[in-house]
Amino acid sequence: MTQYLPPNLLALFAPRDPIPYLPPPDKLPHEKKSRGYLGVGAFLNEFEDPKDTPPPTRVETREERLERRRREKAEQVAYKLEREIAMWDPTQIKGATEDPFKTLFVARINYDTSESKLRREFEVYGPIKKILLIHNKESGKPRGYAFIEYEHERDMHSAYKHADGKKIDGKRVLVDVERARTVKGWLPRKLGGGLGGTRRGGADVNIKHSGREDNERERERYRLEREREDRDRRDREREQRFEMRRRSRSPRERRERERSRHRSRSRERRKRRSRERDVDDIDRRDRRDKDREREKEKKKKRSRSRERDRSEKKRDRRDRERDKDRERKERKPDFRDGEIKIKEEPIDDYPEYPPPNIDYQQNAIKYEDEIKQESDREKEKQNGNQQNSYNREAEDENQGWWR
Repeated sequence: MTQYLPPNLLALFAPRDPIPYLPPPDKLPHEKKSRGYLGVGAFLNEFEDPKDTPPPTRVETREERLERRRREKAEQVAYKLEREIAMWDPTQIKGATEDPFKTLFVARINYDTSESKLRREFEVYGPIKKILLIHNKESGKPRGYAFIEYEHERDMHSAYKHADGKKIDGKRVLVDVERARTVKGWLPRKLGGGLGGTRRGGADVNIKHSGREDNERERERYRLEREREDRDRRDREREQRFEMRRRSRSPRERRERERSRHRSRSRERRKRRSRERDVDDIDRRDRRDKDREREKEKKKKRSRSRERDRSEKKRDRRDRERDKDRERKERKPDFRDGEIKIKEEPIDDYPEYPPPNIDYQQNAIKYEDEIKQESDREKEKQNGNQQNSYNREAEDENQGWWR
């Protein structure tokens, strides 16, 4: 179809000129001639002397950097704490109470509790001389504790005994004596002292409850924690030494070590399997005993059901016999109270004998029981007569053996 197009359109479909040939700028790899690989012996003179080589610079790792910063911070805190302890003097505190032996320390106070509220709550133990409610010097907010000075020391002792745990404005306060000026070597919480343990650090360090009687228990807890930390540190050091020793061993020693470890593991596996087998045997025996007890219970239940069935059958039989006796008694007439009926022969059968005129209701009638009683009495009389005859015929008393 393109041959029928006009020339102006055919010019658009005309092919381009071919790419001109240019010779390659370099020879091909297989056409080049190379001298092959050579050694470095010719270049040894170009190297510097090993004696002049500076030692490699050791770079600090991330763990070492964190440990260094932590150690530096702890040293700074210890230095600052030591300096503050050297400068701290509780006797030079401005605004303190006059007599420390009459002063009561009250902690865990609600921040909204006022001085008048504290006075109302603690005046019940005795007259108060001074109340010192501690505030933050920068912000002016209350710190949550106060010092109460009584006029008499006995009132302070009474408050110390009875006011501990008292609820004021929805919070239970903690009561203690002033220890800064009464206990030698006492340090406040900010200098590493104090008694409480609710604000030492995280949840794993702080105690959940508070009070005055927890000091011994807290010291025991700290001792156990320090022992656990020391034990963990020794375990880590032992593992590090073992790792370094393992890396420094030869392949043969490493293989021997692995073989002995494999033997110990297989031995432990056998022991564990034997223990598991023992446990399985114990469980199997327990199941067998339980099955036996279950079978015994089933047999007991069956025997009880059989006995119950027997007792029910006996009860049914006894009830049937009672019913039969009752029916028999109902069928048998009682001739004692009712009218006596005697069968009379018809008159027509015996015409030559006139019927006798006998009134059975008026004459006495012997019943079967009376006849039986009379026969028994006659037998007893006869037996008595025979015994008397035997006694008379006996020559002496020894012959009367039948008495």
